[in-house]
Amino acid sequence: MTYQNYSLKQLQQIDAAHHLHPFTDHKELREAGSCIITHAKGPFIYDSDGTEILDGMAGLWCVNVGYGRDELAEAAYAQLKELPYYNSFFKCSTPTPVLLSQKLAELAPEHVGQVFYGSSGSEANDTALRLVRHYWALEGKPEKNRVISRKMAYHGSTIAGTSLGGMEPMHKQLGGPVPNIVHVMMPYAYELALPGESDHDFGIRAAKAVEDAILEVGADKVAAFIGEPVMGAGGVKIPPMSYWPEVQRICRKYDVLLMLDEVITGYGRTGEWFAAQTFDVEPDTITTAKALTSGYQPLSALLVGDRISRTLVEKGGEFYHGYTYSGHPVACAVALKNLEIIEREGLVERVKTDTGPYFAQALQERIAGHRLVGEVRSIGLMGAIEIVKDKATKERYLPSGSAAVVVRDHAIAQGMMLRATGDTMILSPPLIWTRETIDMACERIAKALDLAEADLRKR
Repeated sequence: MTYQNYSLKQLQQIDAAHHLHPFTDHKELREAGSCIITHAKGPFIYDSDGTEILDGMAGLWCVNVGYGRDELAEAAYAQLKELPYYNSFFKCSTPTPVLLSQKLAELAPEHVGQVFYGSSGSEANDTALRLVRHYWALEGKPEKNRVISRKMAYHGSTIAGTSLGGMEPMHKQLGGPVPNIVHVMMPYAYELALPGESDHDFGIRAAKAVEDAILEVGADKVAAFIGEPVMGAGGVKIPPMSYWPEVQRICRKYDVLLMLDEVITGYGRTGEWFAAQTFDVEPDTITTAKALTSGYQPLSALLVGDRISRTLVEKGGEFYHGYTYSGHPVACAVALKNLEIIEREGLVERVKTDTGPYFAQALQERIAGHRLVGEVRSIGLMGAIEIVKDKATKERYLPSGSAAVVVRDHAIAQGMMLRATGDTMILSPPLIWTRETIDMACERIAKALDLAEADLRKR
């Protein structure tokens, strides 16, 4: 039986009766009823009424090649017929994770050559935490088990992922994060830069917060620093170009491993295959997921640098960690085809040289001047719009985050899917967007801002 046999109201009633949504106020959802997305094509999604909506979030930061790719469905079908599943335990493997690992090693920074698979970014960050602590134990330094992270970071919603992240409401619901994780300031110049402080100087100061935390804890106790190259769910916080090279220098100075969470930025989002290449850093681990399959299958890949993998192989013995679906053959088949499409269509280079710069220009010229907008910022095809009550003072509407929700609702009504995070509107569109698609998005966003401003002035 297919969903076409049900009315929208019936689907909403069943959804309310049985489906617990992620990151949702369930009472509020049941009162309003869920929006049912039924199909999608290219850069557009469609709801149960047939309304066409331009997807400014690529699903959830992931559908980089757009919707309706027959090649990906065919790759999954062919693998399902040949071998739908076998595990990677018991000294076994299957062809697709073997070939995908080789491909990822080719695309990753030169010193990164090993891959550990899971089904989500959260799982991959759990693996990364386990792995860096295990590495130091193998090196005879088990006391090096602290990890430094950042406030407002997002590293997943498992217990370890929540703890690595810096979202205080998530920590509170958890009853407190797991021990030995320290959080420092985020590199967000719009709110945290001092008067007259240059972007370069702010980046150096934000990096110094990492060094200060290392010194406070003791370098002999710090295993690693973890960070998103661009903070995603925290509001697309783009660090100054001085930040990451200085963080890397500090990590090397104190012999602290560098972990990058590229669940959002990996596979072309910033105009390079990995943001590590955009910011010219050499991490010891790179967490990836989402766009690895463009969301067509659940798959994550933790890319592991030579330093860690060499010790794991030579000194490790058994690594007591893994998942039933590690290296799932169908997901890996889809990932291989997805990477082939990205390469064949030149999507990474297009973001770097064409759509990324045009996206930045369009946001500055058509959105930044609006009375509700305090700042726009972007890198590659990843952007943010800060919603303010007063542009000059950066005063926000109260309660916090309420104005962005108004903008979001108007945007969706105008056929533009945006996400509201706090007082920030964020965009992460499919990499197949063209200049024409960007123009369409800006037109709809500008209209939504006008309508939201009219509503907010009535308060």
